[in-house]
Formats: sequence, structure tokens, C-alpha cells
Amino acid sequence: MNFFVHIYILLIALILGLNQPIQAQTIKRETDTTQWHSLKDVTVVGRNSKSDYQQLPEIVGTNIYAGKKNALIVLENVQGNIANNTMRQVLAKVPGIHIWESDPSGIQIGIAARGLSPNRSWEFNVRQNGYDIAADPFGYPEAYYNPQLQAVQRIEIVRGQGALQYGPQFGGMVNYILKNGSEINKPVEFETQQTIGSNGLLNSFNAIGGKKGKVNYYTFFDQRNGEGWRNNSQFFTKAGFGSVTYRFTNQFSLTFELMHSQFRSQQSGGLTDAQITQDAQQSFRSRNWFDIKWTTPAITLQYEINDHSRWYTKIFGTVGDRNSVGFLQGITVKDSINTTTNQYNNRIVNLDQYRNYGVESRLITDYLIGKMKNTVSGGIRLYTGTTDRLADGKGTTGSNYDVSVTGLYPRDVSFKSNNAAAFIENIFRLSDQLYIIPGIRYEWLEGAASGRNGLSSTGVAINLQNINRSRSFLLGGIGTEFHLTPQTELYANISQAYRPIQFANLQAPPTTDVIDPDLKDARGYNVDIGYRGKVKNYLQFDVSGFYLQYNNRVGTITPTGTNYRLITNVGASTSKGIETYIEFNPVRAFTKSVHADVIVFSSYAFTDAQYSGDHKDANTKGKKVENAPQHIFRGGISFGYKSLLLTTQLSYVSGTYSDANNTAIVSDNATTGYIPAYAVTDLTASYKFSKQLNLKAGINNLWDARYFTRRAGGYPGPGAMPGDGRTFFVSIGMKF
Repeated sequence: MNFFVHIYILLIALILGLNQPIQAQTIKRETDTTQWHSLKDVTVVGRNSKSDYQQLPEIVGTNIYAGKKNALIVLENVQGNIANNTMRQVLAKVPGIHIWESDPSGIQIGIAARGLSPNRSWEFNVRQNGYDIAADPFGYPEAYYNPQLQAVQRIEIVRGQGALQYGPQFGGMVNYILKNGSEINKPVEFETQQTIGSNGLLNSFNAIGGKKGKVNYYTFFDQRNGEGWRNNSQFFTKAGFGSVTYRFTNQFSLTFELMHSQFRSQQSGGLTDAQITQDAQQSFRSRNWFDIKWTTPAITLQYEINDHSRWYTKIFGTVGDRNSVGFLQGITVKDSINTTTNQYNNRIVNLDQYRNYGVESRLITDYLIGKMKNTVSGGIRLYTGTTDRLADGKGTTGSNYDVSVTGLYPRDVSFKSNNAAAFIENIFRLSDQLYIIPGIRYEWLEGAASGRNGLSSTGVAINLQNINRSRSFLLGGIGTEFHLTPQTELYANISQAYRPIQFANLQAPPTTDVIDPDLKDARGYNVDIGYRGKVKNYLQFDVSGFYLQYNNRVGTITPTGTNYRLITNVGASTSKGIETYIEFNPVRAFTKSVHADVIVFSSYAFTDAQYSGDHKDANTKGKKVENAPQHIFRGGISFGYKSLLLTTQLSYVSGTYSDANNTAIVSDNATTGYIPAYAVTDLTASYKFSKQLNLKAGINNLWDARYFTRRAGGYPGPGAMPGDGRTFFVSIGMKF
């Protein structure tokens, strides 16, 4: 680790050496409705705007966002069912986000972009308050836990070039910034939001925060439960959070935070296409359950070295448990009473434990070259994670949540991952209009797997192959901005990205599969070029093109003349297309009204994602990438008068294939086949009686459309997973 210590010492020396008296200034150009300031504790955004969508400033804290494709979602302004984490409404204005909608609890969020898989958002680097919250960002990057959105102040989304600052991802970075009460200036403030809805939905969010002397604190508790739109889909979620900040001086502060979350949901299972047409609410699985416990402690140190230099260090951990029990046969196999035993058949139990710890430390400073102010940001990261997996246990014949097993778990595997990284990125301001932003990141990775991967018919352990992989490499990228006007800019960037070998690729049973000794991490790059900005206070837009090259994709092939399957790098895929967003306010454009508002928005993405011609797998060569719709459109209109706002939104997603073979005909068990296009309309209204009292209500899926977004081969299916039909919610909130 001495290499990284030396790098960090050099970064500190760089900041001290560049310690020139540069006057602090506004970082983002101001508009009539939205102001961005670099503040010590909080970034103030959109206070006078009803829009939930903004562009990220060029710099936030120690992070550089200049030249990058990005978006900022302000949750306070989102018109939608926040209580149930309805992401098609929350991310409606971020073009190209593909969402799997099959979890009525709203906890299992699955999002992707640019032809990548939405499976638990595993192609994004998912973070909370700047630190990892996935099961393991290197070996198992599935985001089982996602924060309750009523507790979220804003969501930061960075595409492509985010790999330089955040590490493994092709889709980008998603960062949930929780409320922390930093804007509260009195000893005690209480906030509550109570929501009821269809199918027994009850959600209670309550928070207390305040400031006394040098101490700022904030805590919340959220509980949600419901029966779900489908049969056999009841759930509950509980989440508690506490944050305490002690400011030793105006420049130096220490924050401790702790989040604990638990949810349990009944998995109603998949259906065939015909069953969805007949009755999408029906379920033939009543004994499948999923349980998650997630704890994320973190300590943050922030130091304002001077007016133009900042230091930030975060120590974080993830203590997670994922348990599932169920009857996992295909939907064509009935889960019925065994006539021999007069009981149900035994269920399958799978248990995972995640224990991850890390530290990230960053520095940023401004310095002069001639008369131009430039900015350099750099940092290091150290991480270690362990995943212990017990799988395929013989569970009970009961129906309730019970993870008891009889005998040994056939699979008892331990995965380990270690990571050390360092990055540096610089904004060179060649003029007031032109910025060049190069960056580089060094990564060292180590992954290992050991344990029992099965039992033979005689009960003899089938152990994993001896697997331990370590490697190191550099990632590079460069971005640029050219400001055509004070409020509009051209931007472009190209940046390398990677996705490490997953744990699933390291647990091949030696009796049937062989792992390629030369198996490599997936590598590639993202390219963005676009034009974005605002016209006065009535128009904002972002129109861009992208190109994503995804090399060394991992897959399974059967080599000619052999009787085993080889897990290897099967080839590459290419995604290219356009992403457009435009929001227009005709009232502000053509009238001087101060009471009325009309906001019209359109978010559209076209994606052409195909397996490249050099793909080794002959069955998929040249075919379309699975779960990659060509067209995603979300548009809507909001009518506002004084404190009343009414919004209607349309979401359209074109059809896509569910497998890489582009199988069009639906299989009997509905796990493969074409996924038809669908359109869903939502209606939401809100009224603010005062700053202290608000009322929200809405109807999701107004026309009660029948659709599904995915076909599952295992949990929570197998089969096609219907989206919810028409539901409603009503919510009242108070703050005092």
C-alpha cells in the first residue's frame, strides 16, 4: 500500500504548493430560478424552481462534473409516488433509463442505460452519500438495498466518464444523497409524511433534526407495508437513520452516520404470457420469500484548507444479509401437495452475508496558470469485502418465511475481493469559454473464491477450483466543455471503463465447467458528445449522442470437440444512440404571469445495442443485446396555479428480447421470448397549503395497462413478471 500513501502525500504537497490566494466564487452560472453555490455544508439547488431536473455544477465538494453527461434529481420537486420508490416517475427526465418494474415494495430497484442489464442496477456504481452500498462493487455489484426516497434530498447520476472517479462501471454512477438537516438553523425541527394507497399501502416517514452550537443532528424512521397488487406479494420495510455532525471550527467537521434497513417480501413468482393476459394478478407461488437486512455505518471528515482547497475522507462499511426461501421450479411445474407425504415439497434456502469495509480520501484545489483559474482533484481508495454464501439448502415444507434447513448446504462458498485505487483529474480553463478535463485512474484488484460448490450423489464434496486473481491497470479519459453562451455549452468526453470478473464466474463446478485461466475483466469505453443548457427561465435541454464499447464480455461456450462448458471472454458488444431531454415553460416564455405555470417535458433515447462481429459465441454473433429496448420515451405536462400542481406523464418502452439468442417465440415456461412494448400513464397532484403543510395524491397506471418488463430465470420468478395495474396513493406532510 506504500504506493498509494506516496501518491496521497504528493497530492497534499500539490495542494499546499498551489496555495495561492484565489477569491472564492460562484461555481455554476446563475439563472433567474436556480442558484448554485459552493458552500461548506450543503449545495443549494432549485429553491425557487418547480423543476425536479437540473444539471450538476461543474464542481460539488471534491468531485468534478465538468464535461460529463450528468443529471441531478431534486426529490422535493418530483411529482410521483415517492413513498413507493416509483422510479419511472422519479427518473422520468433522465433520458434512456431502462427500469425493471416487478417489485411492489419498491426496494429492489433495477435500472440501466445504453443497452445494459437493469438487474438490481448492477451496471451502475450505486452509492449513498458518496460510498458504496451494493453487495460487493467488484465481485457482486447487485444493489439489494436502496434508500427510501422520502429520505433522499437528491439523486446524482453521472454517465460514462464517472469511471475515472468512482471505479467499476459501464453504466455510470448513481448517488443517493440523504437528507441530513444541514439547512436547519434551530434546535429542533420535526418532519412527517404519512401515505396510504391501494392494496393496503401504509407508509410513515418521521424525522427530527436540529442545530445547537457546534452540533448538527438528523434522524429518521420510515416504515412501509402493503399487500401488493398481485396475489402473494405482501411486504414490509423498516429503515432507521441517524447522523451527527460536530464542527470543531468553521473549517473542520466530523460526521458520523448509521443506516439500518430491513425488508421482507413475498415473491408471487412469474407467469406465462397467456396467464398474464388472463389475469395478471394471479399467483401460483405462495411460499416464496425474500428478506434483506442492511447496515451502513460511515464516518466523514471534511476540512476547508482555505477558500479554494478542500479535503474529504470517508470511512464506510456494509453489513448485509440476504436470505431467500422458495419453490424455484418453472411456472409450468405446480407447487402442490405431494400425495405421498400430504405436504408441500421442500423449498430451497439461500443465504448470503456481505461484510465490506473501505475508505476514500479526496483533495481538490484551485490554482492559477497565468490569469486563469484551474482545478485539480485527486484521491485514493482502499477496500476489502467478503461474501459468504450458503446455497441450495433443503428447506421446510411450510409456507411462511422460514430459512431452517435439513442437513448440509450443498454449496458453502466464500468470496473475497480487495481493491486499492488512486485517481487524479484536472480542469484546465484555457479561456472563459473552453475547458479541457483530462483524468487518469490506477486500479489494483484481487478476487478469490474457495469452498464447496456442491455434493455428489454419494455426498462427497465438490470443491471449487483453486481461484485467486489479482491484476492492476490504468484507466484514462478526457472531457471538454465549450460555453457558447453564459447558460449553454457544448460538451464531449471519452473515458475507459471496466467491469471486474464477477463471483458467479469464479464458482464453476469442475465436473461440468472449466474457467478459462486467461479470463479477463470486461473492458471498454464510453463516448459522449452533446449540447446542453438553459434559455432564460423557460427552457432547459440536453441533447447528446453516445457510443459504448463493451469488450471481453464474460459468457459460456462449448469448445469444439469437448464435453465441457468453458467460462471465458466471449466477445464484445457495441451500443450507440442518442439521448435527448427538453423542458419548456410556455407561460414564462410568452406571458408575465407569476401565479400560473405550464411545464412540458420530453425525455427520449434511441439505443442500437448489438453483439459485435468478432463475438466468439456463434449463436449470438451479430444479434441484438438482450434487455436493450431501442426506444424509451417519457414525456409529460404539469399545470400549476399558485400552490397547486397537476402532472400527467406517459412512459413508453419499445419491445426487446430477453436473451442473447434473440428468441422471439415464447418458451413454455416464459423464461425466454420477446418482451412486448408497453405504455403507462401516471397522474399526480400536489398542493402546498404553506411551507409547513402539503398534500399529494396520484394514480399510477391510469389506464390499467397490462405489461411486463422482464422474464426471470430464477428469483423472483421464474417466468414473466407483471408490472402493477392501476393503483392510487394519498399523502399528507407536515414540518414544524
